[in-house]
Amino acid sequence: MPLLDEDYLILSTIHSAKGQEWKAVTILNVVDGCIPSDMATGTTAEIDEERRLLYVAMTRAKDELDLMVTQRFYVTHQSGFGDRHVYANRTRFIPNSLLSLFAQRSWPAPMPEMQGNAESRREAVDLAARMRAMWQ
Repeated sequence: MPLLDEDYLILSTIHSAKGQEWKAVTILNVVDGCIPSDMATGTTAEIDEERRLLYVAMTRAKDELDLMVTQRFYVTHQSGFGDRHVYANRTRFIPNSLLSLFAQRSWPAPMPEMQGNAESRREAVDLAARMRAMWQ
């Protein structure tokens, strides 16, 4: 059981985490637009610096690392006609080829009829063909 002065949460930016280390690290919003930031994708050098920052953040964890990939964001500056949400994509720094290295969890857990199975998750989807079929 931790001592009273050991039981606390540290909130940090990636920049101020350099040189630090914790047992568990949670990185929020590991999605394009946040990591890398939309404002830092103008040049290859900026994108490389964003990749290094994610590396720094991930390597601060001694025992447990959680990367939070938000599905969508609520926004206040959209017109009243939309659903006021913007969908997000996982950061480009973690390509599909690396996903097998991560344990993936959803919260809340999907309903049983929406979970699919291992075979259906491997199945390729021809999105372009589906879109063309909608307009024929």
